[in-house]
Amino acid sequence: MWLDDTTGDLIIQSWKADELTIRQAQEVGSVPGHSTDVPDHETVIRLPANMLQFIPRPDSEDNGGNSGT
Repeated sequence: MWLDDTTGDLIIQSWKADELTIRQAQEVGSVPGHSTDVPDHETVIRLPANMLQFIPRPDSEDNGGNSGT
């Protein structure tokens, strides 16, 4: 995981979600009125729970993640 210092974007490399996970996410839904379709230029990833500790937090000096572009 990387935090883009310029844009604040979180860049995540992980496994691509399988079709069952994508269907389950679509059943849960999204913001009201927002499509649950995944456009061709996007994907759904599955981030393992044990990786959450590495999510960079801008307000923390030692965030445990990688910071870069």
